[in-house]
Amino acid sequence: MGKLDGKVAVVTGASKGIGEGIARVFARHGAKVVLAARGEGVLASAEALRTEGHEAVGVQCDVSDFADCQRLAQAALDAFGRIDVLDCNAGICVLGDFLTEGDSWRDSHIDINVKGVWNACKAVTPAIIDAGGGAIVITSSVTGDMVADPGEVAYATTKAALIGFTKALARELAPKNIRVNCICPGYIRTPLVDGMAEQSDPENPERAIDAIAAAVPLGRLGTPEECGELCAFLASDESSYLTGTQVVIDGGSTLPETSSMGQ
Repeated sequence: MGKLDGKVAVVTGASKGIGEGIARVFARHGAKVVLAARGEGVLASAEALRTEGHEAVGVQCDVSDFADCQRLAQAALDAFGRIDVLDCNAGICVLGDFLTEGDSWRDSHIDINVKGVWNACKAVTPAIIDAGGGAIVITSSVTGDMVADPGEVAYATTKAALIGFTKALARELAPKNIRVNCICPGYIRTPLVDGMAEQSDPENPERAIDAIAAAVPLGRLGTPEECGELCAFLASDESSYLTGTQVVIDGGSTLPETSSMGQ
């Protein structure tokens, strides 16, 4: 028996990276999964889960559009009759120089990383209330709330905002039996991180990945499935007394105070 047996979970940003890993882990733990993302790839991701014997549907959805999020919620209800879990994972990260980038760089991050979470929660929460309660899990980051690197001002601003959003929404939805928590990943090996590595070191992106891994106490980047296991715990009844929390999953990368002391 899986920890998510009988639950219907909607996962945004589920066509690749952390979101796809979350959807796959949710399905392994028994959930019926609605995978959402902007591109057609989400349909193939859902089909792959069905091929493995899981119940899954894919929905193309732009989370920056509230009407699209409403359509996503209805698609989930049409497919499975209820929604118990919402996992807000859709997000972008494009490195840029604060002084030279235009407003569109800032706004694109706000539209997806902040408004996208807001829209998905507002569209899906009524169905979770109708189901008698459930859980919302949001993907924030260690970036913004705890650490930051050059080029990450837009990304860091939006991910830090999600910490406050999580806490406020958790307080507001607690009387409705809905728990709201967020995960704060460090570096997870995803297409997004690969893209950042290519921006940082176009001639040898793997060199950038190796440098990241060398700075992590556990000596490696995390996997999307490891994030998925944490999200499955937060979505399940095993975490029934947890709400308004942020859980760091970073291999210890935010632990070192210096890079040389004690070496």
